[in-house]
Amino acid sequence: MVSRRSLLVAAVLIGFGSGAFAADLKEVRIGFQKAGIFPAVKARGTVEAAFKPKGIAVKWVEFQFGPPLLEALNTGNIDFGFTGDTPPIFAQAANSNLLYVAALESSGKNEGVIVPADSPIKAPADLKGKRIAIPKGSSAHNTAVAVLEKAGLKLSDVTPVYLSPADAAAAFASNQVDAWSIWDPYLALYEKKGARVISFAGDAHTTSAFYLANRDFTKQHPDVVAQLNQIFADEGRWGSAHRAEIAKSLNEVTGVELSALETAIARANFGISPVTDAIAANQQIIADRFFRLGLIPREIKVRDIVWKWTPNS
Repeated sequence: MVSRRSLLVAAVLIGFGSGAFAADLKEVRIGFQKAGIFPAVKARGTVEAAFKPKGIAVKWVEFQFGPPLLEALNTGNIDFGFTGDTPPIFAQAANSNLLYVAALESSGKNEGVIVPADSPIKAPADLKGKRIAIPKGSSAHNTAVAVLEKAGLKLSDVTPVYLSPADAAAAFASNQVDAWSIWDPYLALYEKKGARVISFAGDAHTTSAFYLANRDFTKQHPDVVAQLNQIFADEGRWGSAHRAEIAKSLNEVTGVELSALETAIARANFGISPVTDAIAANQQIIADRFFRLGLIPREIKVRDIVWKWTPNS
C-alpha cells in the first residue's frame, strides 16, 4: 500500500522536474549585448513587470559579444542569454551546460565583411593573402569562413587576426588589417564612415541567432524559460512596429550615431520561434564546418541540446 508520505515525495520530485519550484526563484539573470532590441526591452521594464508578481527580480548582465556570454551561461553566472549562431557551437564542443531554447532567423544583412573605402579589394576573392579582423568564435567568424568558401578560398588563404570588436575597430581604422568581419551596429557605423561591404552574411550562408539557457536552470525552471521566450517573442512583435524607439534606446546607451543605428535596426529581424528541424540542420552545417577546419575539438550533434518550446501564439 502506498503511504501518504510516499505520494508526497513523488509529488515533490515530479514538481521539481516540471518547474513547480519557480516560486522559490528570487532572481533571473539575463545576458545581453548593447545591440538589437535588448536596450529597449531593458528600458521598457517588460521582463521585470512580468516576473514581479511572482517575486522574481531581473538582473541584466552586459557582454561585448557572444563567447564570454556563453561562458557565463555555462558556469551558472547567468541563466538566459542571446548570441549569434557560432558561439553555441564552440560552447557545445567544450561540453558547456546550456540549451538552445529559441531561435531568431536573421535578415542576412546585419553582418558582413567590410573593407576601407579606398581598398583595392573589390570582391571576396580579392581577400587571398590579406589580413581579416575576426571576433573569434562569434557569428562573424562563421560569416568570414562562409564568405571565403563561396569565393573558392579557404581560411588558410588569408591571415585571420582574432580581435574583440572594440580592438578590431581600432585596427580597421588604422589600416592594421585589410578587412573586418563584423555585425551591426559596428557594420552600419563603418558603412556610414565610408567602408564598403564586399559581402553581407546572407550573400554567403543562411544565418540565425539564438536564445540560450543554462541546462540546470532550464530543468529546474522550465516555466520561467518558456515565459522568457514568450516575453521576447511579444517584444519582438512590438519592436518590429517601433524601430525608431529601438534605435533611440541604442543611441542613448552606446552613443553610436543615430543614423547608423537607424540603418541597423531597419534591416534587423526581431521575430523569434522554436528551434525547428530546419534551423537545427543549418546550425549543424556550421558545426561540421568548424570541426572540419579543426576549430572545435570534436564532432557534435546540435539536436542534442535543443529544448522544445511551444509559443502561446
